[in-house]
Amino acid sequence: MNKTIRNTAFLLGMLVAVPAMALAQTPAQTPATKPAAAPATPAAKPAATKPVKAKAASAKAEGVHATKGVVKSVDATSLVISGTGAKAKDMTFVLNAATLKTGTAAVGSTVQVRYKTEDKQNIATAVSVSAAKAKK
Repeated sequence: MNKTIRNTAFLLGMLVAVPAMALAQTPAQTPATKPAAAPATPAAKPAATKPVKAKAASAKAEGVHATKGVVKSVDATSLVISGTGAKAKDMTFVLNAATLKTGTAAVGSTVQVRYKTEDKQNIATAVSVSAAKAKK
């Protein structure tokens, strides 16, 4: 009888312990983007440091930038401005449904543009038309 009680206690203990251990070892569920990024990291490690530097440079380029200029042309999908200052140059921006527009940009008006660079294109995130200065 003593052996039967001991075996029963052992089985009950295993019924409680095994599921608890299985739950403790289950990794937390993460978004689908993390597992995709994890395999890319080990592949990048054997490479030289140049790809890492390029990645850091592209991360910096992907930030939000801002500029100001005079509108040369504008339509539903693009905006071209001429920059101000000594190093003025024309810049072209892609306008899309996500672009926040304040005011109506017209040729000759001064605008401030916030943008990000993706695939060598300047994607406008916000376009704000400056108020025209009154002539004295």
